[in-house]
Amino acid sequence: MRSTDKLSRRGICKTLALAPLVAVLPAGFAQAQAYPTRPIRFILPFGAGGVADVTSRLVAEKLGEKLGQRFVVENMPGAGGIAAARAALAGGNDGYTLALITNGNAISAALFTSLPFDPVKDFAPVSSIGTFDCLFIVNASSPYKTLADWVKAAQAQPGKLNVGTITAGSTQHLTAELFKSSANLNFVIVPTKTSGEAVVSLLRDDVHLVIDFYAALRGTVVDGKARALAWSGPVPSPAMPEVPSAAQTVPGFEVISWNSMSAPAGTPPAVIDTLNKALREVLADPVLKKRALEMGIDLKPSTPEEARARLVADIKKWDAVITKAGIQKQ
Repeated sequence: MRSTDKLSRRGICKTLALAPLVAVLPAGFAQAQAYPTRPIRFILPFGAGGVADVTSRLVAEKLGEKLGQRFVVENMPGAGGIAAARAALAGGNDGYTLALITNGNAISAALFTSLPFDPVKDFAPVSSIGTFDCLFIVNASSPYKTLADWVKAAQAQPGKLNVGTITAGSTQHLTAELFKSSANLNFVIVPTKTSGEAVVSLLRDDVHLVIDFYAALRGTVVDGKARALAWSGPVPSPAMPEVPSAAQTVPGFEVISWNSMSAPAGTPPAVIDTLNKALREVLADPVLKKRALEMGIDLKPSTPEEARARLVADIKKWDAVITKAGIQKQ
């Protein structure tokens, strides 16, 4: 017998021996080995042009380069994130439809008595994308140089000072409510339709403080028309590290906004792992981190478990704030 015949037979025997093992491998394994093989939809509960949209598109572009398939960002704004969630869940759990889940979903879960989806049970977290805090600002001509000054004034004049935020039930509005209760203050919260309207009210001295995200306030602060007093997070944001945290004046006060990537529940764990690993590498890109920080977003990946724990904790937190503030659930 020729040596080549022996080698050929030996190869056939090995192939036959491995065949039963290949046959019993789960379908998800083969899928994950090839994933992704076609474009991936990334559905956002916000309109185009906002901070979440711009950040998501930057991240999606880098993920596409990393994984070799295009990430198609789709904007589906709507109350409670319902339209976006429905579309994402309808896309199936094969890893080709993903959703942006944010602290806004936690607020919706606490604010709405009935949602057609459960953000905790119906989605499998991949990773957090980033965190971003609210900024407290006053008119540049305001006599209040620090948040402590503002708090003292509010204590001395119960019900006389006004705080501007956007829409009732928004993160910014509930941040003001939490600030109010945490500092045991009596002031009037004035919701507006847009961030621009809140800023105009501040510059006209119709309100004495505005609480909003950095991206909406940065231009006014940089132009010297407003003064930044504090961040809502437990430590100063790297976007403006010279500005202290509100917790230095009101111990225990903390509001951290965040966004994360999730897939419909039931998505193969191996697919989640592939996405998590790629996202970690993308979010470490110094150029991307710098661009995100210009919008006030500190890019931070997480484990799926950490992302889920944050969502669960925030639902509980905002439910307590909404109840204490007497905000009617919808």
